Amino acid sequence: MTAAAVRASARPLRPPQTKRNVGALLVLVLVAWAVATVDVDVGRLADLPGSLVGIARRMFFPPDVDYLGRSLEGMVGSIQMAWIGTIIGALLSLPLGVFGAKNISSGVVSGVVRQVLNAIRAVPEVVLAVVVFVPIAGLGPLAGTLAIGVHSIGTLGKLTAEVVEGIDPGPVEAARAVGARPLQVQRWGILPQVSPEIVAFWLYRFEINIRAAAVLGVVGAGGIGGVLQNTLSYRRYDKAGMAILVVIVATILIDLVSGAIRRRIIEGASARRAAETEDPELAVVAATADRS
Repeated sequence: MTAAAVRASARPLRPPQTKRNVGALLVLVLVAWAVATVDVDVGRLADLPGSLVGIARRMFFPPDVDYLGRSLEGMVGSIQMAWIGTIIGALLSLPLGVFGAKNISSGVVSGVVRQVLNAIRAVPEVVLAVVVFVPIAGLGPLAGTLAIGVHSIGTLGKLTAEVVEGIDPGPVEAARAVGARPLQVQRWGILPQVSPEIVAFWLYRFEINIRAAAVLGVVGAGGIGGVLQNTLSYRRYDKAGMAILVVIVATILIDLVSGAIRRRIIEGASARRAAETEDPELAVVAATADRS
């Protein structure tokens, strides 16, 4: 075997691992620094499992079944807050998301709108409720609803802009070629392409807002969070356990229903039925029929 053949058949050298090792070392240093500076009492961590078991026993073994009606009433209030807040966020985020898309607006307009959405999204709902809306609207569901709606604008607007940036430019160019106005371009060239995904985002945000509504109740926005705040303040753990069970069951049911609706919107009824029959050719035909 010649020297050239030996060099060609030789195993290539292992690439240097310096960057990976340095990165791993930096991560370990950051973890060690965080553990050393947060003042964690390791001794109390050892007692944590026993404390959690004790609280769970007082909450759920058994929960106060007589408190079910009050818990359901608070949960309905939280769902109403989340629903109205989601509608506010959806309606206001749609035009902002379109203006924030780089393929629709100019670079300056898109950049400004993006930064506004980032600023809105950076402020948590609790801060918005306590600092902005409770002083304006007072304690109650209105402050929580407005906080949820404003925070939803930032998230939904960003997702809408990203969806619009991924559209097929053909319908937009065709609408402009026939002399369509900007609103007509959005109506006929953009919305038909992005509507399924945007509606799916709205439904997913509704699920998130239900959890946010439960948290906002702790700061005076009412709903199931207010129920939990009152019961835990007086150490009525059996009543708090009943409220927590209502939150868990309601959240699971809403997630299941919302997930089924999102799949129905994105896939289409005929495509889903074809997928259930496990016939690829039929799935393609059904999907084409849904789009036509």
